[in-house]
Amino acid sequence: MLDCAQAAALLQGWDKILVMSHASPDGDTLGSASALLRGLASLGKEVAFFCADPVPEKFAFLFEGLALGTFEPEHVMAVDVADKKLLGKNAPPEYLARAELAIDHHGTHVPFARERWVEPEAAATTEMIWALLGQLGVELAPAVADCLYTGLATDTGCFRYQNVTPRTLRIAADLLERGARAAEINRAMFESKSKAQVEAERRAMDSMRFSSGGKCALVTLPYSIFAETGAQESELEGIAAMPREIQGVVLGVTLKEKEDGAVKVSVRANPPADASALCGRFGGGGHQGAAGCSLGKVSLEEAQQKMEEACGSYLAELGLL
Repeated sequence: MLDCAQAAALLQGWDKILVMSHASPDGDTLGSASALLRGLASLGKEVAFFCADPVPEKFAFLFEGLALGTFEPEHVMAVDVADKKLLGKNAPPEYLARAELAIDHHGTHVPFARERWVEPEAAATTEMIWALLGQLGVELAPAVADCLYTGLATDTGCFRYQNVTPRTLRIAADLLERGARAAEINRAMFESKSKAQVEAERRAMDSMRFSSGGKCALVTLPYSIFAETGAQESELEGIAAMPREIQGVVLGVTLKEKEDGAVKVSVRANPPADASALCGRFGGGGHQGAAGCSLGKVSLEEAQQKMEEACGSYLAELGLL
């Protein structure tokens, strides 16, 4: 396990670096990657980026003006990737085999790179990238501050989640002082929705079911919802947080059907429940407040029953039923 200084020393000796984000990318993996790419480029290094899925439109600004190469990388690394399988089915096997460094904040991190720097106490991987860029002597230009702020804000629910620490807020303040467009980014991330997204969210809320005496709330998203509403998959990431917002709910579960028929599970938990403990029973992981797993190719009805049973059993173990 490396620390920040050791990770920086490693990168200082590298050039022609490929940085990878996880599939179904969110603000933290993209904010971490874009900030690191910009920082490395400012040091005169050639950089490239890989993500198995397209960058969602609302995150496109993170990569504006960033000069990315098309070279064969000499070094391969990943940011905010807790398990190599999260890089996606389209990730080139040679990149997976050559991964030399993983920087991540998930306590459930499954080692896949030759070296790793993991800090579960960090609210977001962008916290770690902020420290890393400082260690590398990179001057944080406003564009870099925007990238880091985006990852920090999205992984903390705009600083509302229990993963927020005093360091998180100090870093956010530093980024604002360096020119991060906080209000503009917050609006784009949390206060701007397409009509298609609103319709998809309405249908998701209509599907909500309660179990375990109202302590578990579960919503389903059939794959057909995207064609029927015109919403993009990336627009519905925020739905996972909605069930947990209901008074009395301890476990909020979102079941999302994928194109291949597999069902992806997103769990959000309120104390004393641990979302990663529940998802760990299905080979997944994450954090105490937010985690995920996959149930494979099952119907949404089967997935719903399986998760309701698992939630009931887990809540009983916690003495909440």
